[in-house]
Amino acid sequence: MAKEKIVLAYSGGLDTSVILKWLKETYDAEIIAFTADIGQKEELEGLEEKALATGASKVYIDDLRDEFAKDFIYPMFQAGALYEGQYLLGTSIARPLIAKRMVEIAQAEGATAIAHGATGKGNDQVRFELNAAALTPDIKVIAPWRLEEFRNQFPGRAEMIAYAEKHGIPVTASAAKPYSTDRNLLHISYESGMLEDPWFDPSTPENKDMFLLSNDPEDAPDTPEYLELEFEQGNCVALNGERLSPLQVMEKLNELGGKHGIGRVDMVENRFVGMKSRGVYETPGGTILFTAHRKMESITMDREVMNLRDSLITRYSTLVYNGFWFAPERLALQALVTESQKNVTGTVRVKLYKGNVIGAGVKSPVSLYNPDIATMEADPTQAYDQGDATGFIRLNALRLKVYSGVNQNQ
Repeated sequence: MAKEKIVLAYSGGLDTSVILKWLKETYDAEIIAFTADIGQKEELEGLEEKALATGASKVYIDDLRDEFAKDFIYPMFQAGALYEGQYLLGTSIARPLIAKRMVEIAQAEGATAIAHGATGKGNDQVRFELNAAALTPDIKVIAPWRLEEFRNQFPGRAEMIAYAEKHGIPVTASAAKPYSTDRNLLHISYESGMLEDPWFDPSTPENKDMFLLSNDPEDAPDTPEYLELEFEQGNCVALNGERLSPLQVMEKLNELGGKHGIGRVDMVENRFVGMKSRGVYETPGGTILFTAHRKMESITMDREVMNLRDSLITRYSTLVYNGFWFAPERLALQALVTESQKNVTGTVRVKLYKGNVIGAGVKSPVSLYNPDIATMEADPTQAYDQGDATGFIRLNALRLKVYSGVNQNQ
């Protein structure tokens, strides 16, 4: 009989390397290792050889960067998504794409299960499995960290390192970097290790070498740099007059943002599974794009449309964070977002300087800003009669006067 096939989301790190070998032994199965290239760069070097040497029967390393930028990052930024007011959802938005490709490979290979190395205490286990369930309801999921026999065998990293050494699996786990990272085209995250102490400051001179994507703002250039971003229907399509694909936009913005120390966030966030966790993030290009997009909206979006879209930001962001990208409610929200963006077209100029993205001008062929109406001088269009404000204010004050009158008499 043919062996069972399992598709494993594989990063080449300690956890997934150990899990690959453990799955092969425990289930007597063929393990198909899958790595999504979503912008990890040098982290992908040697992965195929390592996976095969560890016991994988087949390895997929798929370049999904274009799809990631166009179909995941851009729609999310159109929605103005920002989790708990700070987090640009760099890890969260990558998981549905990885899950999507995993189940596609499982179907193509005739695999009966997918597996991942997400811990039983984090968000990623939820994201992988909810998105997989939304796409392929019958797929079996193996989550080793939630299996008692796996946890008994590997109660800590020391046991995993020993297992790797026993089986000749090269590992890079080190006490010199006692934290975990997750990198892609949008960001890099840092968590665990010394970062579990929220009083620990990673920006001090002795700690700041942790950061990979951006200069320390204190070390960024002393001369500001101006950048023009051109938008069409809410999507950035050109930088400084050069037409670029979404992937090219993100790569160029990451380069510029990193140079100027832009996009660092240090926060304690609320995980979906119930606990608080501390995360440190670098999102250089995303921070520039997010800021410029909002400025573009300021002169092209109707006030009530903007208010409606903004009222949904918390809901939308939470759906992405919690793993509901392919859920019907997120798709419905996206349809509203797409409609809201149809006139978000024009050019934004920003100044990049020592960790800041500073607005330096905005223009649009469909601008709703009319200087003739907004002027403090005489309105040549006579579209606004200042005398009308008297009745407007009186009517809006009526309920306040009634409320105040009642409560003052109590």
